[in-house]
Amino acid sequence: MPFPRTSGILLHPTSFPSRFGIGDLGLEAYQFVDFLVDSGQQLWQILPLGPTGDHNSPYASYSAMAGNPLLLSPEVLIEKGFLAPEDLFDLPEYSTATVDFERVIQTKMPLLQKAFKNFKAYASSIQCKEFEQFCQTRAYWLDDYALFMALKYVHGDAKWNTWEPNLAKRQPDTIQQWQQRLSHEISYYKYLQFEFFSQWSNLKRYANERGIQIIGDIAIYVAHDSADVWSHPQIFCLDEQTGEPALMAGTPPDYFSTTGQLWGNPVYDWVQLQKEDFHWWVQRFQTILDYVDLIRIDHFRGFQAFWAVSKGETTAVNGEWMQAPGEIFFQLLNQKLGKLPIIAEDLGEITPDVEALRDQFEFPGMKVLQFAFGSGSDNPFLPFNYPRNCVVYTGTHDNDTTVGWFNQLQDQDSKAVFHYLGCTNPADIHWDLIRLAYSSVANQAIIPLQDILGLNTSARMNLPGQNLGNWGWRYESAALTKQLRDRLKSMTETYGRALTHSSLQV
Repeated sequence: MPFPRTSGILLHPTSFPSRFGIGDLGLEAYQFVDFLVDSGQQLWQILPLGPTGDHNSPYASYSAMAGNPLLLSPEVLIEKGFLAPEDLFDLPEYSTATVDFERVIQTKMPLLQKAFKNFKAYASSIQCKEFEQFCQTRAYWLDDYALFMALKYVHGDAKWNTWEPNLAKRQPDTIQQWQQRLSHEISYYKYLQFEFFSQWSNLKRYANERGIQIIGDIAIYVAHDSADVWSHPQIFCLDEQTGEPALMAGTPPDYFSTTGQLWGNPVYDWVQLQKEDFHWWVQRFQTILDYVDLIRIDHFRGFQAFWAVSKGETTAVNGEWMQAPGEIFFQLLNQKLGKLPIIAEDLGEITPDVEALRDQFEFPGMKVLQFAFGSGSDNPFLPFNYPRNCVVYTGTHDNDTTVGWFNQLQDQDSKAVFHYLGCTNPADIHWDLIRLAYSSVANQAIIPLQDILGLNTSARMNLPGQNLGNWGWRYESAALTKQLRDRLKSMTETYGRALTHSSLQV
């Protein structure tokens, strides 16, 4: 689906300023939306919103459909009467530049437990009814998720396939016994989701009413240790005895890695999914459309063919390509949900059949300016080679910041960049690339906030292949200055991407 000429900012909510050590859905989130509006933007792109597991990656969540309770604003819970101001006294002092996830968990989760206790004791009849209605309408994923999280808690966070066999394999009598035994804990995890969707829905409504649309992100694979794999094992390639992935996801060896990438997620059993009319996937798209307006599909090529590596391998070298029924799936998705606003992440080694699948459904692909230099004029990331139906980025969450990327170029390569841009001032390299993105024919231009702020490598969000030190970057409130807003607005207007009254309907 081609989109109108617009622009926006890539920023995950964990990066907001806040006094709780991590960005949340409180006041600073609304102030960021105001900055988007005042600078003429129309899009806000985020990373997956799910509750994170190992290494805090939003791409390794305990659920493909739940929200991350660490994003809940304690100040909003005070406004609702479930926390008191004194509950926030004596908070530890956190770094304003990065998230210390372990420390945040130690401080924030007891606050959320207290809010749940007060909700149970003091919630009004209307609030109780809203909670009950939420649990009913989301039961198709919420029941399994809440039980899964409660079970992980009482099992000391152990992976589900190490639980007692009857529980790991979801024997009905065993499940019923644990549901009764953990009814309080299950209700607690449901409450966290109720509050998350309440806070997020209010923020989304605020954004939409001001002409801002939110681009969400679907990671094609889900974590093995997740409610999804535990509750729907038949749609994943698992070892029937151990529950471990029988076939693991990854990418084959290439120019960047002689051993490829071994992600470890279980790949899908697409034959079984097709027998079930892709029911789980349809529900997943329905759920994400509850809280975003557009959807970016990460690793889109996996819907055409995916690299599968057998259990026991330690690298991705000995994998094989396996076909996926992407055409059949997207046709069914269109029939059930209508033509969806999807962006295809088509970076990496993309074959003609993947491009054909993308183009058949008119999904815009992605262009990254950091990939545009250092080769010939046929480079597809050079702006004069763009189709209109694409989204251009200076970089993504997986790239270095533009300033960091430029500073690491060899002299010859940096001169080539300057020659193409027609500029010579390294101090303005981030604005030069933003201008290049905005002036291109690409229908959409998305810029990471780090590039708008002109930050170096220390502000990088993620370094693929490195488990530690990622996902923590935050900005400070004072960073979004009037001068910055005006400069961005001027550029947005100059290149025909500005928010106008005619675009306020979403």
